[in-house]
Amino acid sequence: MKARAFIAVGSNICPEENVRAALLSLARQEQIIAISTIYQTAPEGRPEQPDFCNCVIEIKTEKTPEALKYQVLRGIEAGLGRQRTSDKFAPRTIDLDLILYDNLVLNTNRLVLPDPDIASRSFLAACLSELAPELILPGTTLRIAELTARLPKDNRQPLEDYTARIKSDLVFLGHAC
Repeated sequence: MKARAFIAVGSNICPEENVRAALLSLARQEQIIAISTIYQTAPEGRPEQPDFCNCVIEIKTEKTPEALKYQVLRGIEAGLGRQRTSDKFAPRTIDLDLILYDNLVLNTNRLVLPDPDIASRSFLAACLSELAPELILPGTTLRIAELTARLPKDNRQPLEDYTARIKSDLVFLGHAC
């Protein structure tokens, strides 16, 4: 049986090129169900860095959360030149984070689900809410839409034309989007 998973996507090094490449690579490995609007967002705590392109995608997968994160997502990141350093906020070619996996609540040294950033990063909550507003955040009684409404509005700019082009590419490859 396939699990419903949500993945946060972000890049601030050649972001339009790398987000597209990451999504097309993921589409060859997993069933993409939906993609949120892609937003241009300022980097948190690093005003000197270039802006990010961020979105959330919904997939159906037969992989375990660990296999999805460490085999598929990390593989795509490596293929696009992602360099992991001790600086958690360094610029990146691509960042693919598994943020939800069905109703699973997990807290290990390798993986935390749901991703705690959902509750504090309004762009992440907003993108997730766009795809699944009625979804209850696992481990809580909060609907994603309610959580999003509680967070301050950040300064994100929708990239509507870019989002439409990406959705078109994915539909062409046979994904729902």
